[in-house]
Amino acid sequence: MEFDFLEPVDVSVLDFVKNLNSQTLGKKTVFHTLEDFPDLDKINIAIVGVLDNRGNNSFEAVDLSLTRKEFYALYPGNWHSIIADLGDIPQGNSQEDTYFAVSKIISELIKKQIIPIVLGGSQDLTYALYRSYDNLDQMVNLVAIDNKFDFGKEESRNTSDSYLSKIIINEPTNLFNFSNLGFQTYYNSQEEIDLIEKLYFDAFRLGDVVSNLSIAEPVLRDADVVSIDLTSVKSIASGNFTTFIPNGFDGKEICSLSRYAGISEKVAVLGLFNHNNTSKESPLVAQIIWYFIEGYNYRTFESPYSNKNNFIRYIVLIDDIELIFYKSILTERWWIEIPFILNVNNKLKRNTLLPCSHQDYLAACDQDIPERWWKAQRKNIL
Repeated sequence: MEFDFLEPVDVSVLDFVKNLNSQTLGKKTVFHTLEDFPDLDKINIAIVGVLDNRGNNSFEAVDLSLTRKEFYALYPGNWHSIIADLGDIPQGNSQEDTYFAVSKIISELIKKQIIPIVLGGSQDLTYALYRSYDNLDQMVNLVAIDNKFDFGKEESRNTSDSYLSKIIINEPTNLFNFSNLGFQTYYNSQEEIDLIEKLYFDAFRLGDVVSNLSIAEPVLRDADVVSIDLTSVKSIASGNFTTFIPNGFDGKEICSLSRYAGISEKVAVLGLFNHNNTSKESPLVAQIIWYFIEGYNYRTFESPYSNKNNFIRYIVLIDDIELIFYKSILTERWWIEIPFILNVNNKLKRNTLLPCSHQDYLAACDQDIPERWWKAQRKNIL
């Protein structure tokens, strides 16, 4: 059974939880212990640790106890979700062994409509999250909150800064779109930046996202997997001075992005990677998790195709192109339609909705085709 790979939550964490206030998250979470395993039919969100950091060229054991203690000492909001901590996936004999265990467990959780929150380890574990969709018969939209694109080099494809190359090269190819939020130009070669454009992927510079966080909402609303690299947060905000990061998101911004990911009714997996189990960084990691779960509890499941009465439909003509937008009356969120084109091998086998913003609609009214729509259209037919 897939869940046999999991080890129980560390005893030090369980002992810590025993002494917490009855209203804290620790008292409202179901734990995998030596004696018991949570009933998966009764949970909505599962926390899974992965004790493998070899993608950062580190063979030191990963310790997630401080992060867990910080999280379980927090108080929940007015939440309806039931949380379980399923424990940890130990480091396998090889990285591929770890990837196999992670992909099997995450795939099973997705099938059960349970949202996994994966605490790494190194960010190459994102590859295992992506591989968990191999038998789920769907294309995958991956969003990375990261200061680099992580293409890396061919000879180092199992490292934290090269997992994206592995995703693109290896079959089966389930990736429909990759989006990066917060890249910093000086950490990425021009060759990598050009490749992002060539593959019709989306990338948003740190300054653009920080100046207007709302541009990230449609991107995260369209994601299946969200991978957060904690080195995207500047050291003064994260408390991580092992590798000094002068520029990046601050605590409020990374928590806001995490909440956007939680609100998205499409996001099925969240991964948090490249963080250290220190007293300075663990509080931020715990709050990032808290904000994701807060967002999850405010999810609104809506689609212009399922309930047209709750949407306003707009048609914009640009030359001979007809763009169809939808605006939700309830949430004021926007979508744009990606049409199914006859006599072409569409990757998406029907008309599909792409989350967008009000600004995209206004730009279309000024005869400017939204870039994300154009890229999605190209990926669909190539």
